[in-house]
Amino acid sequence: MIASRSSPETGAAGGPARHLPVMLREVVSSLKPKDGGKYIDATFGAGGHTRALLEAANCRVLAFDRDPRTVADAFGAVAEFGGRLTVVEAPFSEMLEIAPRHGFDQADGVLFDFGVSSMQLDEAERGFSFRFDGPLDMRMSASGISAADVVNEYGERELFRIISVLGEEKKAKFVARAIIDARKEKLFERTGELAKVVREAIHSKPGDIDPATRTFQALRIYVNDELGEIGKGLLAAEQLLKAGGVLAAISFHSLEDRLVKTFIQARSQVPATSRHAPEVKAAPLSFRSVQRKALTAGEEELKINPRARSAKLRVAERTDAPARGDDPLAALLDPIPSLDREPR
Repeated sequence: MIASRSSPETGAAGGPARHLPVMLREVVSSLKPKDGGKYIDATFGAGGHTRALLEAANCRVLAFDRDPRTVADAFGAVAEFGGRLTVVEAPFSEMLEIAPRHGFDQADGVLFDFGVSSMQLDEAERGFSFRFDGPLDMRMSASGISAADVVNEYGERELFRIISVLGEEKKAKFVARAIIDARKEKLFERTGELAKVVREAIHSKPGDIDPATRTFQALRIYVNDELGEIGKGLLAAEQLLKAGGVLAAISFHSLEDRLVKTFIQARSQVPATSRHAPEVKAAPLSFRSVQRKALTAGEEELKINPRARSAKLRVAERTDAPARGDDPLAALLDPIPSLDREPR
């Protein structure tokens, strides 16, 4: 079934996948799909992880993706699995509201595969990549502000914060100033134009990553509110998972992984307290961490899928304790520039 946030469910047929799922073996091993199980793929993409789950057991999968093109491409898989797969066009931050409508209020597993997909990076017209010249867009959905809106409308201080915090770019000050100076002559419309300005602002050495990498990452994360989405998604997963259900999250850079690690630690470890402080009763732990360190891709996978090089998989198992009401990620998310307002 293909479903929008509120549309009727329909089925159809579609095309092949164009993306290698990262750490596929580890994901299936962690989620342990079983007959009759219900699993949520919060980041459907090309559907590789979903397909593996459906082929491993006679289970059902509810998949989310906010990219309308991705959802359109899912018709073939929906038809192939005959009612066991439902794909919803919506951000995974809305799954707490949407999942129960499809009978997934007690899920056996929730999977996240954060970041941008290879298909999106390889399509120049989406504007995600500095490797291909295209419209400066970067929106995963078809709505909201674009990267062009940000670089053309935001002030120097705002650009500095976005690039330094979300891109972890040490030379964000120079990049922000270069953007401001360049747009006085001509507003940015193309990815190639922005990449050129950033490269000229940052003098790199041979062998360094492309100077535009961190700025493009920052803009993409900001435009799509990716870290805010992760925070909401993890809290939703806590409420939707049944006792014994598994949370599996794949991250590709330190900001994503920091949120996942902090969430799992906050929900699976009793906080340390001083013996001099008044005794405070700790809330019941809602998760059990499955491994001490994040799993990484093996050498065999890295040979055929270089994208997996930076991937980290963290896994936790839901206990029978009630979901907590507090947000352990609020402090981490607080310094992140907000998308609450439109460009000036």
